[in-house]
Amino acid sequence: MTQTLAAKDINIRYLIDNFGLQLAEDEQFLREFQEDLPEITDLEKQLLDRLKAGFINLLTYPPLLENVVKLSVVGPLLFIAGFYLSPFQVKAEKSIQIQEEDDGVTIEGRLDILLLKDQFWVMVIESKKAAFSIEEGMGQLLAYMWASPDPEKPTFGMITTGGNFIFLKLVRGETPRYALSEQFSIRRRENELYSVLQIFKRLSQLA
Repeated sequence: MTQTLAAKDINIRYLIDNFGLQLAEDEQFLREFQEDLPEITDLEKQLLDRLKAGFINLLTYPPLLENVVKLSVVGPLLFIAGFYLSPFQVKAEKSIQIQEEDDGVTIEGRLDILLLKDQFWVMVIESKKAAFSIEEGMGQLLAYMWASPDPEKPTFGMITTGGNFIFLKLVRGETPRYALSEQFSIRRRENELYSVLQIFKRLSQLA
């Protein structure tokens, strides 16, 4: 009998035990988040400064729910990064399904935002309301990334609460491995949305 699990209930321990997922310790594994990051323009910096100010203002009117995070932060970032333009496609509330044939388990869920280029999953984005910790959604996001139709290529993801951002990389292959970027925070004195946009641009070049 097939057992169905919701992706939102999946944690990293489950992926380790059932899929053999390992944390990559090699710094080179994350080179896409660290090397050859594109420059951003003065206009982009102005837009990101405005985005930061708007989000901080929203924090003074709690609760800041998940849909507001997508509307006020994720959507504008994708616009500034050029992901609404060809050849990219943006899919919202995309259904995914992962089957474990040996154990008769099916994992189902709906990811917040999926970016596609010729059906290559450039990035899976999961947003959480501001009160949540990023770690709470990490297993869920990795489960979504596992559903990529091309296991031979790396899959990249981002999880955000609006105020904090972490990028993930998943390589399946014979030994599935994943790693996390450093955490970027909108509340630090320097606008770390600059770094977030640089990584977006870098990933768009790889697609």
